[in-house]
Amino acid sequence: MSKVAIIMGSISDMPVMQEAIDILKGFDIETEVDIVSAHRTPEKLFDFSKNAHERGISVIIAGAGGAAHLPGMVASMSPLPVIGVPVKSSNSIDGWDSVLSILQMPGGVPVATVALNGAKNAGILAAQIIGSSDECVLDKIIAYKEGLKQAVLKASEGLK
Repeated sequence: MSKVAIIMGSISDMPVMQEAIDILKGFDIETEVDIVSAHRTPEKLFDFSKNAHERGISVIIAGAGGAAHLPGMVASMSPLPVIGVPVKSSNSIDGWDSVLSILQMPGGVPVATVALNGAKNAGILAAQIIGSSDECVLDKIIAYKEGLKQAVLKASEGLK
């Protein structure tokens, strides 16, 4: 079974990152959640990044605010796909510093980047990555997207 690691630089990121946990649980995808600070726990960052694939992790979601080095540093050391979630934090420049720190990676070190505080989309993207090789997860994603469509059609009908 595939597993997604959800990491963040600080416990203050948890309210944002909880949306990724919740959506993945809805797809019945196991998660591993931890705090891994690129600046305060670099040894833990190195160990996590280099060994995640050996623990059954398929995708890593990394949320970070401010300078937001966590997703890029993980991507530089891990063979796994990394999805970065820029978090608008108290020390942030309206979130733009986080967005650009995660988005502007050098060639060879990709990080898929979602919108500011977009952990829900990070969870959906992780599920889609896993669903590309797991038919059970793919079926759940198809049903989820059909639910989104039906909600819009119901709302539209309510306007008439």
